[in-house]
Amino acid sequence: MKIRQIAIGCKDVARAEEFYTRLLGKNPTAVFNPPGFIFYDLDGTRLLVEVGGPSSLIYLGVEDVKAAVADLKSRGFTISIEPHIVFPDPAGVFDKPGNEWLAFVEDSEGNQIGLMSREVI
Repeated sequence: MKIRQIAIGCKDVARAEEFYTRLLGKNPTAVFNPPGFIFYDLDGTRLLVEVGGPSSLIYLGVEDVKAAVADLKSRGFTISIEPHIVFPDPAGVFDKPGNEWLAFVEDSEGNQIGLMSREVI
């Protein structure tokens, strides 16, 4: 099985579209307003941003969390939790031996978006 789509709720579709377009660095695949749906392609998995949709927590993979957060800060994004090692993994349980890094950015609707990267040791 493969995850085909994930969803996150929003209150204001135009505000959410502006936020996610800036965060992801790409335009939506489709916008249906009404009823208030925005779709983005994340390497084959659809992200649905939906007016009145569920509050969800998603994690996006980035090359380097520290660099991504520095870039987001310079562009005015709100970082709610600074980059930190969330799981030291010297045995390589989840991938090659290394450290799992994590940070959180707050979206325009009050949702938290996790940013993750792996530092190979």
